[in-house]
Amino acid sequence: MVKHFVDIDQFKKKQIDGLIKDAKLLKKYPNKFKNYFKDRTLGLLFEKQSLRTRLSFTTGMQKMGGNVIQLNSEDIGLGIRESNKDILKTLSQYVDCLMIRNHDHKTIMLYQSLNYLPIINGLSEYSHPCQILSDLLTIDESIGAIKNKLICWIGDFNNVLRSLIHLQKIYFFNLNVVMPKEIIIKNKKEINFFNSSNLKFTNNINDGVTKSNCIMTDAWVSMGEKDNKKKKYFKNYKVTKDVMKLTNKDAIFMHCLPAHREEEVSSEILDSKKSVIWQQAKNRIYAQQAILKYLVKRK
Repeated sequence: MVKHFVDIDQFKKKQIDGLIKDAKLLKKYPNKFKNYFKDRTLGLLFEKQSLRTRLSFTTGMQKMGGNVIQLNSEDIGLGIRESNKDILKTLSQYVDCLMIRNHDHKTIMLYQSLNYLPIINGLSEYSHPCQILSDLLTIDESIGAIKNKLICWIGDFNNVLRSLIHLQKIYFFNLNVVMPKEIIIKNKKEINFFNSSNLKFTNNINDGVTKSNCIMTDAWVSMGEKDNKKKKYFKNYKVTKDVMKLTNKDAIFMHCLPAHREEEVSSEILDSKKSVIWQQAKNRIYAQQAILKYLVKRK
């Protein structure tokens, strides 16, 4: 049976717990796994720019003794020289797993349905499950189990938030989502679909952050998005020292990066002791390794 890692909501709590447990082991005992993927190859297919996803998957696979091949759609003629289906079948003859970062979640879902080889969603316009898995690891390390925590998201309704909501539906932690009323209205249909007693949407930043254990944010305009006009709605949603003062005294600040300093967050907070952004970035390695360990069979 071919396994995939495409969306968080495709997994049960026990499976996510297992991935986090493996990530901790891989982080603590790297030498035990240094030859785990000997003679195994990971393909990385990029249709969007990437820094942390590219480096964490490459470094993570290599540290476990595996090989990595980086691809882009133009070089392999994706959907041009031959059908996507035939290209994927061809790739399955050469690599043991394929990570895709693209603009079209439906394409990733199609590749998953073909079951030619394990597929990892490295980011799409719909979701970013790898990011949220590593964020869960960071939260667990920094403030403990997420179940009894209040997480506050400040920002747009984007792919990272959607994966965070998927996680909330599994762990039932309290999640306050703070965004301008214009963004709430625009996404009302999907917000209603995710309706939950533990999930609250508000345009009042003070209400959303009060007593929270963790504040998470992201860029107001996602990579490749053309709607820069919506930035004007977010002018009062910057994470600052005054915002952090309303949180729990041990609260942490998280950002999936890249950050736009003095836009969605002040440098004062980004570089503060409450910020765990670099731990968060490094944990991408161990989360990706855990995903690969779950998907790829050893020889």
